[in-house]
Amino acid sequence: MTHILIVDDDKNILDLVNIRLKRAGYKVTRATNGIEALNSARNNIPDIAIVDVMMPEMDGFTLTKQLRKLYDIPVILLTAKGELEDKETGFLAGSDDYIVKPFEPKELLFRIQAVLRRYDKAVDTFIQTGPMLINRQNYEVTIGKKVLFLPLKEFELLSLLASRIGQVFTREFLIERVWGFDYDGDDQTLNVHIKRLREKIKPLTDEIFITTVRGVGYKLEVKS
Repeated sequence: MTHILIVDDDKNILDLVNIRLKRAGYKVTRATNGIEALNSARNNIPDIAIVDVMMPEMDGFTLTKQLRKLYDIPVILLTAKGELEDKETGFLAGSDDYIVKPFEPKELLFRIQAVLRRYDKAVDTFIQTGPMLINRQNYEVTIGKKVLFLPLKEFELLSLLASRIGQVFTREFLIERVWGFDYDGDDQTLNVHIKRLREKIKPLTDEIFITTVRGVGYKLEVKS
């Protein structure tokens, strides 16, 4: 499960982001300042950090530099400011993205997934998920002793979902990643591909299934 560190001295922001990220399937750790965040990361290194810029004791720019230097994890900065100078400072500090308050939680989810795609396992040649093995070199999906040769879009969609078990991917992210930014179709295309994948996986195993997260997107789960 992807682990996200949220750092903000505003309790309301912490609570809001925490709820939405947990609902989307992420593991979340909260910190109210930079010192607390570094101590937390030392004990449990996160996969990505969401960091507020304006904080006491240590500002977000300094914390970003420390997190990148010590753990080389991606960082998304949160700020109430939108000036170009602040964005420049943030990117020079090593941040991967920058979002201005107030923001829609759904936008933050999309940006998190957009950053994680640079680090996810979907680029690996092999993805092992329970009884399923995905070979990205020859586009084969093996479940038990059965080999599936899927159409390219179905294969890419399954590979993406399988790259992070239990992780909820937003519909927007899946469409952008599989069909591209310039895709001008509707959500029905994604629905159809998910339905086809379910129909092909179900007869072969009951250990792997694609779950719909209403109002958000989809995730792939494995029975333990």
